[in-house]
Amino acid sequence: MRDSANSPQALTSTNKQGSQSFFSPRSIRQLTLVGAGAGFVLLTSFITRRALVRRYKQSIPKFYNQSHGGKGNEVNGALEALDAFTIATINVTSISIYLVGAGLWAFDVSSLQEMRGRIRRRMGLDQQRQNTTIEDEIEEWFASVMREKKDNKDVQSVENVSLILGKVAEKERLAKEAKERGDQS
Repeated sequence: MRDSANSPQALTSTNKQGSQSFFSPRSIRQLTLVGAGAGFVLLTSFITRRALVRRYKQSIPKFYNQSHGGKGNEVNGALEALDAFTIATINVTSISIYLVGAGLWAFDVSSLQEMRGRIRRRMGLDQQRQNTTIEDEIEEWFASVMREKKDNKDVQSVENVSLILGKVAEKERLAKEAKERGDQS
């Protein structure tokens, strides 16, 4: 029995199964996010390097400039800060995409629904029953809102609401003044 398990045919069939699982459509779909993240990391590192080289070249004085006195390179602090912020943002975003993709591949999660299902199972929630119940409630609420809107043709716009609120505030102010006059008497 051990000899048959270590036979060349058994080893090649095991290798084929492993290669099929790694190159399956599901695994390829999971690895696309990792590949996209890696591509973005390479792109942002190129952009960062280019920006650093540009700043370095700007700091080198011209050949015939005096080394004493005179104006050096003018630096715009706000522009430098904005440039640093945008470069840092794209670097963090690209690394985040890469890490999320690697994490989803490592945990064998292929879609958002699959991740929700796993979390709900671990929390002990009934996934199908809750999804249909919530969807039914949202559908009923949306239908009732649309019926009310259809029945009530005099739906007030935001401008009308602000006018009504202004009138209410005016009435409250007048009532407050009347109350103060009554207290003074």
